[in-house]
Amino acid sequence: MKMRAPRNRTIELTEHETKMFAKRLLTLDKPVSLDAVLNRTICQDMRTACGFLPKHCADLLFLDPPYNLNKAFNGHKFKKGSQEQYAAMLEGWLKPLLGLLKPTASVYICSDWNACGAVQSVAEKYFTIRSRITWEREKGRGAKANWKNCSEDIWFCTMSDDYTFNVDAVKLTRKVIAPYTTEDGKPKDWLRNVSGGFRLTAPSNLWTDITVPFWSMPENTDHPTQKPEKLLAKIILASTNEGDVVLDPFCGSGTTSVVAKKLGREFIGIEQDRTYCCMAEKRLQMADADKTIQGYSDGVFWERNTKPM
Repeated sequence: MKMRAPRNRTIELTEHETKMFAKRLLTLDKPVSLDAVLNRTICQDMRTACGFLPKHCADLLFLDPPYNLNKAFNGHKFKKGSQEQYAAMLEGWLKPLLGLLKPTASVYICSDWNACGAVQSVAEKYFTIRSRITWEREKGRGAKANWKNCSEDIWFCTMSDDYTFNVDAVKLTRKVIAPYTTEDGKPKDWLRNVSGGFRLTAPSNLWTDITVPFWSMPENTDHPTQKPEKLLAKIILASTNEGDVVLDPFCGSGTTSVVAKKLGREFIGIEQDRTYCCMAEKRLQMADADKTIQGYSDGVFWERNTKPM
């Protein structure tokens, strides 16, 4: 295990834990029932695994494949290609997933700015594109001859016009700048607590309240492209109901599965890397004791660097 600073809370795996959690992983070699894969982590290439999963089983697909960048994932290297090559690769990942989605399913596809054209060209072939969410990553490398890249995109799509969107479940708090009151001094269209006033606002497709996992956060892992739990909480709460099935075919260190579990949803996670699968299983076990999601409490999403009182 790595030597870390005293306050570093990054989740790690011991050799014993890796062996223990590896026993929980699935590898599919024949068609299976939904009960056999619900709330499990499948350690396998997603194209192979999808061929054995039951048809029309998923209410939500969260697709976070490798971006069109030169990147290494625990020894698995991904090489950047042309826009046309990436679009073909994305379509190759997407096609095996189509038959697993319910007619009412929602689909979220992650990308960076450089792959937006490729993602849109593929997504519009198979889905109705509803919006493109842009979220602020907060951190990123500076550039001397270009704008600093600190945002990513998520394409929100649906299989049909019949889909779930729970708008009241994903409202965001905003600090009240002009706290208007009624004649008797009561807040007008805002709420008051001991730290001041705030208003619940409708969710937009620009997310500036997300914090990328880092060393002092209890959800942090060594996965190089880990998504924040708060980001998945927004998506899962908006586009599913309790008991619905969330499918993540590139689940990495398990954020989607963990958040689905914390929010009372079923999940199927697929990841080809054994170490990341074991990390996902450890995080799922930790979620039994701690169901908190940083930045989300009392049914409300709070602005970055704020918390309810």
